[in-house]
Amino acid sequence: MTRKKNILVEDEVEEGKRCYSELCKCKSYLERFRYLKLDGEVGIETFGFERYLNQVFYKRCDEYKEAREQVIIRDTGLADYCGDMGDITHPIAGKIIVHHMNPITEQDILDRNPDIWNPEYLVAVSLRTHNAIHYGNESYIFDKEFAERRPNDTCPWKH
Repeated sequence: MTRKKNILVEDEVEEGKRCYSELCKCKSYLERFRYLKLDGEVGIETFGFERYLNQVFYKRCDEYKEAREQVIIRDTGLADYCGDMGDITHPIAGKIIVHHMNPITEQDILDRNPDIWNPEYLVAVSLRTHNAIHYGNESYIFDKEFAERRPNDTCPWKH
């Protein structure tokens, strides 16, 4: 597969990268999860002291914001991974997260690598699925629902 001047050639993806067209070939939610999982570790900092870079990117990069909107529309905003597939059992509740299938780096942002806003490398997921992908932990997607937070819920003498 070829790349010309760091621009993705139609219907081609960089070898070794996770991509939406391959994700859609997975037949079940669990297969799609296993395709995307990253096996991260709790407590590992994203971007370390340069975390401001990815926050600026998400809030100010017009190309990313446009791609995010396209991805939500493409994925119908209704269910995790490939919204048009039949057996999806995990509807997105709450905020939709557009997940980078291939982790972005500080250098990607500084170099304005077009892959970081290419919809072929993005997918809409729920917060629960996003956390499961990053930590590589299937139990995140099968746990009971999170309890809704209430004022003073961590202060036993104020209940």
